[in-house]
Amino acid sequence: MAWHQLSVVTDESTAPELSDFFSELGAVSVTYSDAEDEPVYEPAIDQTQIWSNTRVTALFELDTDPDIVQSLVFNQFIGQPLHAWHAEVLQDQAWERAWMEHFQAMKFADTLWICPTGQERDEPGTVCMTLDPGLAFGTGTHPTTALCLEWLASQDVKDKVVIDYGCGSGILAVAALLLGASHAHAVDIDPQALTASRYNAEKNRVQDRISYYLPEQFAPIEADIVLANILAKPLIELSAAIAGLVKPGGHLILSGILNEQAESVAEAYRCRGLTMTNAVSQEDWSRLDAERIA
Repeated sequence: MAWHQLSVVTDESTAPELSDFFSELGAVSVTYSDAEDEPVYEPAIDQTQIWSNTRVTALFELDTDPDIVQSLVFNQFIGQPLHAWHAEVLQDQAWERAWMEHFQAMKFADTLWICPTGQERDEPGTVCMTLDPGLAFGTGTHPTTALCLEWLASQDVKDKVVIDYGCGSGILAVAALLLGASHAHAVDIDPQALTASRYNAEKNRVQDRISYYLPEQFAPIEADIVLANILAKPLIELSAAIAGLVKPGGHLILSGILNEQAESVAEAYRCRGLTMTNAVSQEDWSRLDAERIA
């Protein structure tokens, strides 16, 4: 099946209203993308970030007349910034299969494989997590996730209790369980992330040792290992809550941090009684390792 893909560039104040209007006209999906080169690393918690110049893209079924949609949009938003209108017919394709061509088996610290379905590895002395593209962020290909997986795979996590705070796809929680952790608690603000985590836990047969929570449902506990792969700003804002989850003698692993933000994040956790033990960088990103000294 083919689709009409229609898009136009507008400003950050108009984009949400335009998105709603596309939906009213029958769009099956609407997405935002950066129309210039304005990277955004620090959205506020629970906030969708929109760029100052945002391309709003809508997908319509093929029986829609794109000229009529364009006319209705420009008439609806007279006097508001709309430019660079673009219309094309998007041929259907197996998006997941195309994406999978770029997702190959990855090995961490000689003990952990992350593999797409059909590429699983059975290698002595290793465990293998099967992971496919899904609803939420986290396949191990991004440096922020890879840094956390490298730490997990290099540690003895047997019989440890783990909290994956900001779990995304649940990759860290599931990996910890495959490496021998006794139980994992997966926490995320996005219900889709919990759905993806549950799916990945079941796919890897560790569903009996993992619990899922929205933040408001999570009664704080102390864990042996706390993993928080989020972003610098929420890590700082949540430092009291996250630091309080680390038991005496426990480990805290922080990621999702740009290199230039690492010291600010580290200081926020030092103020909460954590001792920074290591900092590792990959490309533009840093991982901070900390302990609560017993």
